[in-house]
Amino acid sequence: QVQLVESGGGSVQAGGSLRLSCAASGRTLIGYAMGWFRQTPGKEREFVASITWAGRSTYYADSVMGRFDISRDLANNTGYLQMNNLKPEDTAVYHCAADSSVWNLRIGSADYWGQGTQVTVSS
Repeated sequence: QVQLVESGGGSVQAGGSLRLSCAASGRTLIGYAMGWFRQTPGKEREFVASITWAGRSTYYADSVMGRFDISRDLANNTGYLQMNNLKPEDTAVYHCAADSSVWNLRIGSADYWGQGTQVTVSS
């Protein structure tokens, strides 16, 4: 069983930056792709970004392309989401996830989910 815990959320002004972390425990994430999703009240969960288990390939939603950067540290069993040039529409609860297939993450399916961290961007 894998536990994922997100951190790094907070409140920033538009144009600012935040770096989210996703710490995994319970087992190594070697072999697992990682991803980030976000959700706002009344809306469906939205794919943000994903990365293959070795970090060789990354995927982004069009809405964050060029502003967000996903990465991971296998040695520390941690994933990251660097968010730059934040916009008010990026406000959401951000969840990290892990799955044996990066393609499952692309369609919103994952073996493991974190509880989420709130990101609020003011104009």
